[in-house]
Amino acid sequence: MTAHYPEPGATVREPGSPIPKETVAPGSHLADPAPLGLAGFALTTMVLSFVNTGLFDAKDVAVVLGLALAYGGLVQLCAGMWEFARGNTFGAVAFSSYGGFWISYWWLVEHDAAKGVDGPGLGLYLICWAVFTGYMMIAATKVSGAVLTVFVLLTATYILLGIAEFSGTASIGKIGGWVGVATAAAAWYASFAGVTAFTHKRALVPTMPFE
Repeated sequence: MTAHYPEPGATVREPGSPIPKETVAPGSHLADPAPLGLAGFALTTMVLSFVNTGLFDAKDVAVVLGLALAYGGLVQLCAGMWEFARGNTFGAVAFSSYGGFWISYWWLVEHDAAKGVDGPGLGLYLICWAVFTGYMMIAATKVSGAVLTVFVLLTATYILLGIAEFSGTASIGKIGGWVGVATAAAAWYASFAGVTAFTHKRALVPTMPFE
């Protein structure tokens, strides 16, 4: 049997009653895609950031490419589309954009690195992402402490990595790698909070929502 859901924003009435019972929220029949989007972002960021710290050889960045295309990229992009369906502008813009970031990163490494993209070009790429992340950080001040932490750390990560590319200073890039590790850990925390709150029907860890 096919389930029939009310149209987003439709008014539901009690059978036989002319009095509206409630208004159905857009996408209310969809599961929350935020834990999935955060998980895709976190895992991909964690692996790349450990490479950026210098603990792994630079050639190991190849292990990130599959994650960047499939998990951080396509899966996170899907999470963004589902956030649009749920009427969540912030989640839709964030997940869709960072899904696009990871797909562009995959393309950059897979196709353009062999053409010799220089440091300033990559620096510009990263600093522009820092600008985007900075204004999303301002929007995150109305979401939760957990999500805001992710955006604060991610903004710092992009800035450090961008400066490292512009200046050619490897040590700054390594610091950016460690801040990236912290960013990924914060995103995993937020994802864990969301998915366990659903399965346990109560919050297991605090996220400090802003009212």
